[in-house]
Amino acid sequence: MPIVVRIDVQLAKRKMGVGEFAEKVGLTPANVAVLKNGRAKAVRFSTLEAMCRVLECQPGDLLEFVEDEQ
Repeated sequence: MPIVVRIDVQLAKRKMGVGEFAEKVGLTPANVAVLKNGRAKAVRFSTLEAMCRVLECQPGDLLEFVEDEQ
């Protein structure tokens, strides 16, 4: 998948656990895991906004485009 989710990097920088992050964003820990593992097919802008607010970052800090090797 060409979009890589970097939530784990931002969580590590802030020494924040998945449970705390999920609670502050309003997601279940299972849904955070789906996002972190790149299995999500979509993310709402409101969710992305909440993640950026909690992590004090920009959307580009959480999502990265990586070209597929073909």
